[in-house]
Amino acid sequence: MWRRSTSLPLFFSHLQQVRRADELKICQAFCTEIVKPPVEGESNSRRNSPFVAFVLGGPGSGKGTQCLKIAETFGFDHIGAGDLLRKEMHSDSENGAMIQKLMKEGSIAPSEVTVKLIKKAIESAENRKFLIDGFPRSEENRVAYERIIGAEPNFVLFFDCPEEVMVKRVLNRNEGRVDDNEHTVKERLKVYKAITLPVANHYAKKGKLYKVDGTGTQEEIFERVRPIFASLRLST
Repeated sequence: MWRRSTSLPLFFSHLQQVRRADELKICQAFCTEIVKPPVEGESNSRRNSPFVAFVLGGPGSGKGTQCLKIAETFGFDHIGAGDLLRKEMHSDSENGAMIQKLMKEGSIAPSEVTVKLIKKAIESAENRKFLIDGFPRSEENRVAYERIIGAEPNFVLFFDCPEEVMVKRVLNRNEGRVDDNEHTVKERLKVYKAITLPVANHYAKKGKLYKVDGTGTQEEIFERVRPIFASLRLST
């Protein structure tokens, strides 16, 4: 079950809902850009603007897996900020050398660098529907995105999952990552709660945050996600 959010952790109250044939409930209203078709007199630039959804959740919340399912089912391009940075790091660009140096030092790339890579990926794609996976991670990231892109996301998908479930998933996924140990995962969750949840709060207050229960199997979670995207009116 998912509902529109107004604040964290008190998500999703006072919304009119409709019952679907599969007994899932969905909100009748997203933000204006999501459910309203283009109206007469609407500018072409607005109509042709990319549709962007941020996808947030802690490590092990399942957001990456669900992004792949959403992209395959609903025709979105899946953009992972970390993937863009790693690709840039292995390039011969000036930013690549800088990113590699920062990662060796245990630091993160400047927000402006990450946002410009996202902007480049959006502008070079033929698709106009995008999932931005795991970004923004902080208020600094959010501010930089809105300043450089000149727009907010159309909405934010937030996977809510208990800490013990996320820790168990990360420890069981066996990806060979050096930071996939219990102590490090718990430290990552502390950082996530401190710097990423305020981003979710920001968009919740603007009525753009949609919370999905991230527990259960991949298929069960996707059945909670499906009605959100199935209700969108987007041109391809």
